[in-house]
Amino acid sequence: MAEYSFDVVSEFNPAELTNAVDQARREVATRFDFKDTATSYDHQGEVIQIESASEDRARAALQVLREKAARRQLSPKLFQAGDPKTVGKGRGQIDVRLNAGINDELARDLRKRIQNVSNKLQVRIQGDQLRVVSKDKDTLQQVIKTLRDAEDIPVPLQFTNYR
Repeated sequence: MAEYSFDVVSEFNPAELTNAVDQARREVATRFDFKDTATSYDHQGEVIQIESASEDRARAALQVLREKAARRQLSPKLFQAGDPKTVGKGRGQIDVRLNAGINDELARDLRKRIQNVSNKLQVRIQGDQLRVVSKDKDTLQQVIKTLRDAEDIPVPLQFTNYR
């Protein structure tokens, strides 16, 4: 009898992220409410640093980034914003960590959630992804629906290699 499977991963397209940051920069440069705020986005590795004239303007710049990312199919869960802080001359700054990848603790939690759907499923943790195997396609569809509907999962999930 045939077996069906898919992988659960947490990743993002870095090119789309770069495009979203560039679009946010352009919008902030042209919007009237950001005039003379010298708002900047500094993307280095796993952190995007947003700096503006005040903490409120930095929060607004973060919202612009989230809107641009949503248009590029990047999940809002990807951005883990720190608390705004005041840096020199009253300027506001927010450090935004990119939240992707499945750690061991989250993998075990996801395995439990998947096994709750049906105990006939096989779940293997393979590094930073999970392989879910079943003899029934409908059960796999139910697993995907359950994981998509779960609001308390801290990272964006994608479902790949559906066979």
